[in-house]
Amino acid sequence: MKNPIENLAKNINILGQFCGKRDIKTLTVKNLQNKYKIAQTDVMVLFGGSILSGGDVLADAMKNEIAKKYIIVGGAGHTTETLRQKVQESYPQIITEGLSEAEIFNRYLTAIYGLKADYLETQSTNCGNNITYLLDLLKATGIKPQNIILCQDAAMQRRMEAGLRKYISDDVTIINFAAYQAKVIVHDGRLTYSENIHGMWDMDRYVNLLMGEIPRLTDDANGYGPSGKGFIAHVDIPDEVRTAFEELKKTYGENIRKANPLYASK
Repeated sequence: MKNPIENLAKNINILGQFCGKRDIKTLTVKNLQNKYKIAQTDVMVLFGGSILSGGDVLADAMKNEIAKKYIIVGGAGHTTETLRQKVQESYPQIITEGLSEAEIFNRYLTAIYGLKADYLETQSTNCGNNITYLLDLLKATGIKPQNIILCQDAAMQRRMEAGLRKYISDDVTIINFAAYQAKVIVHDGRLTYSENIHGMWDMDRYVNLLMGEIPRLTDDANGYGPSGKGFIAHVDIPDEVRTAFEELKKTYGENIRKANPLYASK
């Protein structure tokens, strides 16, 4: 029989792999050509709910000319203050006080990589209006993408895709590339990550974020899908993921992130 803490790690990883969707193994021109028959996407979007590794993913994509246009989306939401603090602590030269997520990531890109995004969206406050405000920006700038890369924090990646899918045609190709892939292991009797991830959440926060996603993704009266609040397109949740979620609840109880009304769409 597996040690109970090993079961915790296994179940956290099941949720992490489900939520943190990546449609290609690495973000390279070769992989885009092999899977999608394109050398460059029309747009790549980084969402500000991500940890700092999302900025590194975007920088690598920009250096490799993965997209024609680069957009950072994010005003102030439930992850913003953590992002401000982590950037300020690690990079004192980047002043983050009062900045939106998009502005913080753009300053990070400039300070560390000498790069900047083409467009910033700075008013959105949650995953829902991250998408609707992004679509407003695309319309205002005349960008009509046939393909688009979405990069969000791994905990929220699948929901971000479902949010965009609600509004756009099936003819538009969405390419998911979560900002990181975390593997949780047991070391010295404690849960930890198998490798360092830039700006990674502490373990409790990561689990809290993941567990908050399953009720949101569940297409029932309480979820965000068409049968509930109607924020996102339908998502199929495999039995393995549901089982992992229910098993984690036995340990973490109701450690499930609730929606903060402060960040609801106006």
